[in-house]
Amino acid sequence: MSFDSFSDFIAMGGHGIYVWLSYAIAVVVIVINIVGPVLQKKKVFSDLARRLRREKKSS
Repeated sequence: MSFDSFSDFIAMGGHGIYVWLSYAIAVVVIVINIVGPVLQKKKVFSDLARRLRREKKSS
């Protein structure tokens, strides 16, 4: 499929809103799948460090 102009490319023959919305949703899901585990890992490490400090203090 070829387009005559950039605005035709964005419009995607009248289906642009669906095409670009699906791309946006896919990007959001990918970002969540990357950022979520990183944040969870940070939380686990900080919880473990806090726990170790607490155990070291009580010993």
